[in-house]
Amino acid sequence: MQWVLEYAEEGWLAQGRDRRLVREAVVVQARALFADRAVSAEVELVTADGEPLGSCEKLAAHQPPGRLHRAFSAFLFDPAGRVLLQRRAASKYHFGGRWTNACCGHPAPGADVVSQAERRTFAELGVRVTLTEAGNFLYRAVDDASGLVEHELDTVLVGRLSSGSVLVPDPAEVAETRYLTLEDLAVEVAHDPESFTPWFTEALSLAVRPAP
Repeated sequence: MQWVLEYAEEGWLAQGRDRRLVREAVVVQARALFADRAVSAEVELVTADGEPLGSCEKLAAHQPPGRLHRAFSAFLFDPAGRVLLQRRAASKYHFGGRWTNACCGHPAPGADVVSQAERRTFAELGVRVTLTEAGNFLYRAVDDASGLVEHELDTVLVGRLSSGSVLVPDPAEVAETRYLTLEDLAVEVAHDPESFTPWFTEALSLAVRPAP
């Protein structure tokens, strides 16, 4: 079914229709068709070294004291080198309303993290990207508002947007988006760190780290 949507998009664009309106229509249809594939109801429990320990329902894994599980954080950069930020929807079950990287999520138990992150990025932002792994780190954070706990082995991934990329954020997940230079971002994080998610700065350090 995906190829049918892509074919329709190409046809509409060839007719001279507005690129953003066409993209929005295609993304809405794709979300309706593939919603069950973008989000897993379970997370994969792991050791600190990443060895699998089984699976657990997502919200159960976030109950105090938090069970260590796999996660991913995707960073997207535009052709000018600016980083894409999203502000999490206020309705998110934890850390709602805070600024963070382009997309976060949990791979399904036993699934490939790159393909899962690419799928989730499309579901949240309506843009298809190729992601590459930049590293991983372990963290634990408590959301005072909800009482839920993030305890994750987080894989950081990086992707590049083309000059013609059109974002179509899902309002259930994303309140707003914006691009910032790394210099401006550093100033904002230093001035108001509480407006960002607790995993953001460490994940960013891996995303911008020079390749070995």
